[in-house]
Formats: sequence, C-alpha cells, structure tokens
Amino acid sequence: MIIGYQEWRELLFIHWRVPLETLRPRVHPRLSIDERDGSAWVSMTPFTLRRGRLRGLPPLPDFHELNFRTYVTIGDVPGIWFFSLDAANPLAVAAARLSARLPYFPARMERGDGWYRSERTLAHGHFDARWTVSGAELRAAPGSLEEFLCERYALYSPALGRVLWRGPVRHEPWPLIPARVVEIHEDLSAAAGLAPLGEPALAHWSSGVSVAFEHFRPC
Repeated sequence: MIIGYQEWRELLFIHWRVPLETLRPRVHPRLSIDERDGSAWVSMTPFTLRRGRLRGLPPLPDFHELNFRTYVTIGDVPGIWFFSLDAANPLAVAAARLSARLPYFPARMERGDGWYRSERTLAHGHFDARWTVSGAELRAAPGSLEEFLCERYALYSPALGRVLWRGPVRHEPWPLIPARVVEIHEDLSAAAGLAPLGEPALAHWSSGVSVAFEHFRPC
C-alpha cells in the first residue's frame, strides 16, 4: 500500500570502492553486503526533496537532503543501508528518526549550479562537493555497474533488538548523465567510523524521479 510520495530532484551520485570487511561491523548482521567488481561500494547522494507528502496530507516544503549508504541484500531483495541521512528540515528529521528509525541528522544546506554544501547542526559532519556534467542522458543497462548502484527499490532500517524493517519504494529508472567530481571535502565517512574514502570511482548526475513509498514491514 502506498503511504507517501516524494520527488528526488537534481541528484548527484558519488561512488567509492571499499573493502567489504570495513563495512561489516556497521551494517545490520542479517544483511549481506553486496559486492561488484571485487569490492563493496559506498555512495553519497546530495539532492533536493520536492513535494514530499504522506497520503491524504498536504505537501511539505521543499528541502535539501544528503545520504551516505551502501548496498545490501536479504533473501532475494537488494536494497540500501544508510550510514546517515542529513536533511535541512528538522521536522522531517525528527519524524523519520521516530517512525522509521533511520539515522537522520539536521543540517544547514545550500546548493548551486555544480556545487553542494552541508554542515550538521548538532553533530560533526560536513560535505562540500563541486562537479561538472557532460555527455548524453542514459538509463542503466541491465547487469551494468550503474544498475547495481542506482536501481535499488528498497531501504532497510533497524527496529528494536535484531528486528529488521524493509521499506519498498517505486519509481521509474533513473535518468543518468556522466559527471566528474572536481573537488570534494567530507567527514561523513569518519563520522560513520570509516577510513577516508579518497577519490571517487564514479559519479552520475540525474534530473531526478518521482517516488512512491510503501509501508515499512518486518523482514
């Protein structure tokens, strides 16, 4: 059952290769960490959330968001595990922490053409990136690395004890344009207990998608 809607717009995917063993202590024990091309992957995705609303309620004001995640599977359902989510809407942060137990943090955020900046207001955590975009828009080919990293239609969240929740999402495939990260400074990885990530392996820009959310349910 659909319970809410959002638009994820003007989004940058930034991807790094990381050794799987560095992620294992920071991911729920019931989840398998996915590997591709000999390594696990983590990503940071700054974007603007537009027209977010729960079913039957008026929309929220638009706000910026940034998530830091890795790629996981339980059973035969691939999805995303979040190390952190930063958002420039304190009300949305509180609601997501209480309802879905997702690791949201309030942050001051701003963006412009080819740049994005975020600074947490109550904890250490900053992100500052600049990028360029070039090439034709594409959709991820079946079996490609882009499909592995971008086309994920479930997110996972811890509940009480060892209980794990899955939140399915629905949207069209991402429209992607190759991007090059010119400059990036961040300590979100350090805040999550990871080593410095270094230079990204891959990046894509997307104009975004419209998203429908289903109920969270226990796995």
